[in-house]
Amino acid sequence: MQVTMTVNGEEVTREIEGRLLLVHFLRDHLQLTGTHWGCDTSNCGTCVVWLDDEPVKSCTVLAAMAGGHEVRTVEGLEQNGELDPIQRGFMECHGLQCGFCTPGMMMTARALLDRNPDPSDEEIREAISGQICRCTGYATIVRSIRWAAAEQAGTRTTAEEPERTAVPADPREQPVGQPVGQSVTSASGSAS
Repeated sequence: MQVTMTVNGEEVTREIEGRLLLVHFLRDHLQLTGTHWGCDTSNCGTCVVWLDDEPVKSCTVLAAMAGGHEVRTVEGLEQNGELDPIQRGFMECHGLQCGFCTPGMMMTARALLDRNPDPSDEEIREAISGQICRCTGYATIVRSIRWAAAEQAGTRTTAEEPERTAVPADPREQPVGQPVGQSVTSASGSAS
């Protein structure tokens, strides 16, 4: 069967099998590999894209169902060579580690900020609750989304810059009992 849809502002038409999932259409037919395919059960959220401005898990949508609709992927966040504030926030605040969940997180976060430009931490956590990140405790993801909200509102100040900590190049230099990635503070309170 033939399917036509608009993907990231561009109309595309392809011959597909009726059972093809949208995630595979995007990755295999359009080579838009930013959308990840994770659990195949709609639990992890790595495959989130927008279908007519609504976040959906593309592993649960047939490509044929997207025919005649608009699809936006993580590749569509960048506009005219400028990264979206969400993308910059994830970079500035270390909102990603391995990066596997990041595209879905970013698409969900962008949808949240479009609906609620100043969300609380609780609202951010609720919005991303359909995504699983196996690397972080979500604190840096929440911080990244808050950074993006402040950036797009023009209210971000230098006081809100992400905290940069000295991490030993060699993990063996990390003091015993001190979590890796946290700065070491002396008794006087100054970082070493």
